[in-house]
Amino acid sequence: MTISRRSALAGLAAAPLVHRAAQAQGAAFPSRPLTLVVPFPAGGPADIFGRYLAQGMTANLKQQVVVENKSGAAGVTGMDYVAKASDAHVMGIYSASAGAIMQSLMEKMPYRPGIDLAPVILLVRIQEVLVVNAKFGVSTFAELMTKLKANPGKFSYGSAGTGGITHLATELFKRETGTDILHVPYRGAAPATNDLVADTVQIALLDIPVLLPHIRSGALKALAISSDTRAALLPDVPTMRELGYPKVNSDNWYGLGSPGAALRKDRERLHDAATAALKSKELIDAYAAVGGIVGGGSSEEFATFQRLEVQKWAEVIKAANVKLE
Repeated sequence: MTISRRSALAGLAAAPLVHRAAQAQGAAFPSRPLTLVVPFPAGGPADIFGRYLAQGMTANLKQQVVVENKSGAAGVTGMDYVAKASDAHVMGIYSASAGAIMQSLMEKMPYRPGIDLAPVILLVRIQEVLVVNAKFGVSTFAELMTKLKANPGKFSYGSAGTGGITHLATELFKRETGTDILHVPYRGAAPATNDLVADTVQIALLDIPVLLPHIRSGALKALAISSDTRAALLPDVPTMRELGYPKVNSDNWYGLGSPGAALRKDRERLHDAATAALKSKELIDAYAAVGGIVGGGSSEEFATFQRLEVQKWAEVIKAANVKLE
């Protein structure tokens, strides 16, 4: 049997295309170093979570995972970069703001959480604590309720910024308890805490690690944990559920996401590597040191959790008529 010269040349021309297609489908992942985007400045809790995760994933993926900080717009800037990447060699850590809250606040979200930014795994939860200035004159949650209901609109609370989880958590608290407290937004948790200690504002519901030194010093009084379980760092403080307000659950959280364009098998590889990293005692201890409770579970479970978070905070935003400044 003979093959024409034209057919042979056509076959040779097609061969590289077939080879490249086979490589694209069957190439081992990861094939080069990976980037883990942390959408907040270096040195903060998110950066700590990211760097320990990168260290663990490097060992499991057999490729270097390099942390890159891309801050801005409550984490949206960095996650937009991840969402627009072409494959799973780029991934990112995102918080409740970028993964659930901002799509109900921004006029035009640059990516679709859960679609363009695909959920991989829930990494960590950070519990929040309701505190008052020690000079406020209350020692228990019941005393706080009595004082607030007797003085509607007279007292104020500080948040880490309009539309952030510490703002929405307190609006959720107000809705469920039927109280009226004035909102004073700050540019971050640190200045809000400073004014809380100075008694410029009287109340706050912020992440435990930010407030813990002042609780231990006696400057602030911890009254309730807005979570389903008590906090290991504050074991004597009751939860809002124990106090009769189970809907006041405002755990902050961070998850791992990858581009929506990434191959499913590659996302599964990231999930497996992250799961292994989250079991490391070094990582667990490092997360716990800054108030983090290690997460886990399947990608599907994280996606379901994220959808519920979107719904919960959208309802709070609508009810409180929250608008970005």
